[in-house]
Amino acid sequence: MIRDITLGQYFPGNSVIHQLDARVKIVSTFAFILALFLVRDFIGFAICAGALGMVVATSRVPLSYILRGLKVVFFIIMLTFVFNLFLTPGEPVFEVGFLTITEEGIYSAAFLVIRLLLLIIGSSLLTLTTKPITLTDGMEYLLNPLKVIKVPAHELAMMMSIALRFIPTLLEETDKIMKAQMARGADFESGNLFKRAKSLIPILIPLFISAFRIAQELAMAMEARCYRGGEMRTRLHAMTIKKRDAAAIFCIILFLSITIGKAYIL
Repeated sequence: MIRDITLGQYFPGNSVIHQLDARVKIVSTFAFILALFLVRDFIGFAICAGALGMVVATSRVPLSYILRGLKVVFFIIMLTFVFNLFLTPGEPVFEVGFLTITEEGIYSAAFLVIRLLLLIIGSSLLTLTTKPITLTDGMEYLLNPLKVIKVPAHELAMMMSIALRFIPTLLEETDKIMKAQMARGADFESGNLFKRAKSLIPILIPLFISAFRIAQELAMAMEARCYRGGEMRTRLHAMTIKKRDAAAIFCIILFLSITIGKAYIL
């Protein structure tokens, strides 16, 4: 299960999507999320899924690798589906005791699950196709206008980047701790939900200690290298908008126009 988590991991590649400016990819991701929440029917979702499918194919990131990350949130997806299926009032279709499935419940459950799936896949593409340091620079650039109201743009971007960067590291550490505990006879699979949750305590405590140790080592390494963020910081590679980035911006504007037009005009 630990190895199935793809959030925060970068998939090396040389596709057009990998080469796009990080700022364009960040804005495009937020535009796609906005479109998902503007959609009102399944035809709109079909448009979003088609656009997302073209981006996935262009990125050359294996679909199996992307879908593998859904295993981690499978429980949340199923919980969302069940709650909406049984708790949405409407015209009854099927009844089992005190549980009633309605037409509105089926529609609502399918609608929210599709939205959640597209949201997770679309968001994961951002980190899969963008290096952490490039993602940091892109977020900092986009947050720069907020400096007018004293928002620490560089610090926020750095914190988000470090959080994403160390997700794989903490996952590897969790895997090592689990294997060490299993070698000592720990059982994480058997028993009811509460027993399995209680069995995670021997993992969480050393994981927290390891996380604080990693954070301290990172802080010492940055201080030893005289790291200073903010106004005086320079970059080895300047971020520039190229023709492919302009084409991507045109595509996302066209995509938003189609989804908004389908939702509110047609």
